[in-house]
Amino acid sequence: MTDGHASRARRGPGTGHRVPGLGPRATGHGPRICWSSPLPPTRSGIADYAAEIVPELARRAAVTLVEPPGTPRANGAWASGLDRLTADRPAPDGAVELLHLGNNPYHLWIAARLRRFGGVVVLHDTVLHHLLVEEAAADNAWERFAGELEAAHGRHGAALAAARRWGLAGRRDPFLFPARRAYLRLARGVVVHSEHAERAVAAELPGVPVRRVPLAVAALPGADRGETRRRLGVAPGELLLVHLGFLTEAKGMAVVLRALLALDELAVPFRLVLVGEGAERAATAALVDRLGLAARVRFAGFAAPDELGAIVAAADVGLVPRFPTAGETSAAALRFLAAGTPVIVSGYAQFLELPADAALRVAPGRAGVAEMVRHVAGLGGNAEALSHARVAARRAWEAGGHEPARAAVDLLAAVRDLHGALA
Repeated sequence: MTDGHASRARRGPGTGHRVPGLGPRATGHGPRICWSSPLPPTRSGIADYAAEIVPELARRAAVTLVEPPGTPRANGAWASGLDRLTADRPAPDGAVELLHLGNNPYHLWIAARLRRFGGVVVLHDTVLHHLLVEEAAADNAWERFAGELEAAHGRHGAALAAARRWGLAGRRDPFLFPARRAYLRLARGVVVHSEHAERAVAAELPGVPVRRVPLAVAALPGADRGETRRRLGVAPGELLLVHLGFLTEAKGMAVVLRALLALDELAVPFRLVLVGEGAERAATAALVDRLGLAARVRFAGFAAPDELGAIVAAADVGLVPRFPTAGETSAAALRFLAAGTPVIVSGYAQFLELPADAALRVAPGRAGVAEMVRHVAGLGGNAEALSHARVAARRAWEAGGHEPARAAVDLLAAVRDLHGALA
């Protein structure tokens, strides 16, 4: 989604060719879909994505939900009436296995299903190293891990696997050795959500067909903006900054907090709300305290859809300065854009596909602190610029084809196209 993304958004999946869209209620016009992903009530962005796009797919095709093992049954209204399948059962005859892979333990059972049955992978992260490690630990399959890492990355992968056996690992190892091949070699086709991911998969596995479609991210129902800001403790004249996602080092918290210190020194009025959970929440809270920012920062924890919609709509600026990145098309960034809220992102990889007037770019890592300060201070002192950025944000979401009904049409077209090519 570069600045020219609006013209490409309706071009259909894949590179350089048009796949006809499907009209509403095209049920029965093949293929049947067997859907495997994290599902609510799992607190996962991909579970949220499933709840938003599956109903739209089910209006256009027969969908069978594979129930994630060991979690409560998905029982929201969105799932009512859909056929169900346990994770140890193969897809119904004639159905396409649609397996959603992300880079965390919620996807272990899906990796196992891919190994057993194969299928079409919907790739949500271009880095799958963490998943490969989690799977090896769960299965006690370290020899398989070593072999697959070597197959993916040659002698360097073999050396990395040997080092891990002795407990040696670097923080950047997963990003330098993404281990995509370990899983995607088993796939009959791959669906991605960004040009960055499309290029990576096509270069590494040229024999595996890949199609690109927009990521479905809904515009959540909002609430009274003024009331939400008052409830969050935002004073008149303050900028409301919001960060979404698990609280980890890669999500850019160090950059955000350094920028807040500078904004505080410059007397820019702001309030930061952190939405999300994570193992580093306690450490982040302690650091906020030590920096003297506790009065400016609020930890909102996990937010259900209604609350999340109210917060992102009430925000002035979203913060998603992720570095390094697992190559995901950031649902967090798109969630802000859907609400008409501009967002600050790291200016590299897939984030460069978002329009720069809606997704304001900063240098990756700590080098981005000064630019983040400049963006926030500039918007805080210029109501016209902030209004323009809000319009650009909503326009970027609409033009990108992320509304779930539109994204479902493109996803179904991609599955149909792959199904026909692989039949």
